[in-house]
Amino acid sequence: MTICLFETVVVFAVSCLLSAMIIPKISLVAFKRRLFDPLSERKLHTTPIPRLGGIAFFPCIIVPISLVIACHNLCTDSNLLSWKQSTCLLTLFSCLFILYLMGMRDDLIGMRYRAKFIIQTLCGLLLVASGFCFDNLYGLFGIYELPRYIGIPFTVFIIVYIMNAINLIDGIDGLASGLSMIAFFAFGCMFVGLHWWLYAFISFAALGALIPFFYYNMFGQPHRGRKVFMGDTGSLTIGLLLAVMAIHLSMFDPVKEITFPGAIVTAFSFLLVPMLDVVRVVLHRLRNHKPPFLPDKNHIHHKFIALGMSQRRALSFILSIAWAFIAVNAVLASHMSVTVLFLLDVAVWTAMHFYITAKISKRTSKQYKRII
Repeated sequence: MTICLFETVVVFAVSCLLSAMIIPKISLVAFKRRLFDPLSERKLHTTPIPRLGGIAFFPCIIVPISLVIACHNLCTDSNLLSWKQSTCLLTLFSCLFILYLMGMRDDLIGMRYRAKFIIQTLCGLLLVASGFCFDNLYGLFGIYELPRYIGIPFTVFIIVYIMNAINLIDGIDGLASGLSMIAFFAFGCMFVGLHWWLYAFISFAALGALIPFFYYNMFGQPHRGRKVFMGDTGSLTIGLLLAVMAIHLSMFDPVKEITFPGAIVTAFSFLLVPMLDVVRVVLHRLRNHKPPFLPDKNHIHHKFIALGMSQRRALSFILSIAWAFIAVNAVLASHMSVTVLFLLDVAVWTAMHFYITAKISKRTSKQYKRII
């Protein structure tokens, strides 16, 4: 256990170091080649910023994981991973590479959403074939064991859903990366507690890759060529990894349920903010007879900014909300059913948005009266 814990720290440190070395170089090249995120009325930034920072994530995550596993096998003369774990890891890396190529194309020349949806679905099917699949809902809405013909399409849907949720929440500096860092840290701690070292490696490698990006995304200076967005390349990479972590933590395991009762709700509470925000936004667009994939300014960060907050203050509020959901769910998971806890989360989220909407309407009304 001590060796694996040390290896987890090494994975995190190497990933963080690689990311800190690569991201500034990507940013400089993007500025020199003028590979910028196009400006539009929907977007909040007013200066040209490159959106290729996510190119660093894939190599910064897989290189330290691969090196640590190889060194462990060579130095201890034993295999760190079982055959099943090796199959899952290789499939995951293959899907990440497919999304990496798709994301770069989309960030550089654009790509139709139908084509992206097909590729995301393909990656979901490959992961299901390798062993990632919901097989139990632990009593959520009275459902326990899931048959394969339901578990497979449900798993693919969740994978595609989470990838797009991370992509859509990426609206202000530090938001997608901040929420993802919180989730990976929480996943990593749970996997260390369970001694599931492969998934602890993945979680902390992703966390290490995100920390330097968060710094350059939040505090980088555009005039010095040091500010960068993650783009689709980054959001798809991070989204897929978060989906895999949540699904694996939700799969049936008696030992896991003893250590972390209600783990299925706890796991998804790490992703509650982006997942519930996407549902609310899509429902709002459908209610207003608009295409569900049409971009607008109705995400949670837009609503906080409409209240008069700065981007950084809005970021602080949203990250605090994410931490609050995680802490409350972690405490309550062993004291109430997963159905009640899930419905409580949805009720709190809905009530919060009704309150924010009312505050925005009141503020808009006051501004209108001042103009008159």
